[in-house]
Amino acid sequence: MARTSIKYLDPVVVSKLKNIEIKAKLIVEGFITGMHKSPYHGFSVEFAEHRPFNSGESYKNVDWKVFAKTDKLFTKKYEEETNLRCQVVLDISDSMRYPQQGISKLEYGAYLAAALQYLMIGQRDAAGMTLFDEEIQFYAPAKSRYSWLVPIFKKLEEIVSSTDIFTRKTATAKVLHQIAMKFHRRSFVVLITDLFNQAEAEEELFSALRHLRHEKHEVLVFHLLDRKTEQEFDFPNRPVILKDLETGDKIEVSPHQIRDRYRDMIKAYNARFKQRCYEFKIDFVEVDIAQSYEKVLTDYLVKRRSLQ
Repeated sequence: MARTSIKYLDPVVVSKLKNIEIKAKLIVEGFITGMHKSPYHGFSVEFAEHRPFNSGESYKNVDWKVFAKTDKLFTKKYEEETNLRCQVVLDISDSMRYPQQGISKLEYGAYLAAALQYLMIGQRDAAGMTLFDEEIQFYAPAKSRYSWLVPIFKKLEEIVSSTDIFTRKTATAKVLHQIAMKFHRRSFVVLITDLFNQAEAEEELFSALRHLRHEKHEVLVFHLLDRKTEQEFDFPNRPVILKDLETGDKIEVSPHQIRDRYRDMIKAYNARFKQRCYEFKIDFVEVDIAQSYEKVLTDYLVKRRSLQ
């Protein structure tokens, strides 16, 4: 894989650029440059069945793998030939502002969201954006032109540059129930969040995700985290004060005393979450914000192509 543009894909380097539109272009262009073959071709159509090939038809949708096995021509039939409607749903609650040094989950999520929308429109699909905390704070329906991204990117820049904290809590389940009914049926819903929820039980969140699937939406969850501290609990072996960015509550802990138990709890939660997503046919991608955007996009889209 070519690595010529990797310098633009490093999260820390990209975060120093000032314009989200430029960042999105660099991420996507670098990603495409690095691929030998596009893994997202045919991203927007859902395969239904085969039918016999008729003389005079285009060979575009012929299934050559079937031909190789049977020596007969069959055409792939799709359930929906129209463009995919992708709605990126970004969590902008204050917990996403962690860590407060370096690139935060919110900043990383904004760049990833922008890149995904740029990528979708580049392949003639439609892309929109929803920003939420306890409520839906911004909504732009999916459209398939680059000019539509201008107000979206402007809003992302406004949110990322804000320095307010202790003002935005999270109510993911409530918002997802609203989204399930708001979006066009059979949309591709991409949820970007750290899965940090105030006063919401785990089952409430899965009920909301099931609601999206019930409404025939395809769902992808990008779980953003700072793996070093949020998963490995890698803090100095001395008392530290941890602050809840959504409430301002503080607690003093000795990391070495609770590290093993914390890791076990996080591991169990992640395993349980992944299993439930698998059961509901929801794609789940865990993203360490220290990873390059190229790796995140490539890993997911190559996986998606292998399942088609």
